[in-house]
Amino acid sequence: QLQLVESGGGLVQPGGSLRLSCAASDGTLRYLAIGWFRQAPGKEREGVSCISSTSGSLDYSDSVKGRFTISRDNAKNTVTLQMNSLKPEDTGVYYCAANVERFCTGYPGTHFFNSWGRGTQVIVSS
Repeated sequence: QLQLVESGGGLVQPGGSLRLSCAASDGTLRYLAIGWFRQAPGKEREGVSCISSTSGSLDYSDSVKGRFTISRDNAKNTVTLQMNSLKPEDTGVYYCAANVERFCTGYPGTHFFNSWGRGTQVIVSS
């Protein structure tokens, strides 16, 4: 069974940067589309970004477009979310999830993402 682990969260000031990483327990991550989702306190989980297995298709929510960049490193079996120009509204727990296929099917919905990490906390505050 595929297991995912997020890392890289922390406390930063507005305008700062963080780089989140999603690591897999086996070598199948490169064959699946990977999405990033976040959940702020008291709010529903929302889609942030998604990358297809070949990196040929990238998706970003309107709120992060131009500030966040998603990429993958097949040699390290990881997917990275580079977050720049962070805003207080970016605060929340960030999760990575694997889709059931090679494309971001159903994104930003969660129905087709069947493997999830436990999340990493991101706090943007002055």
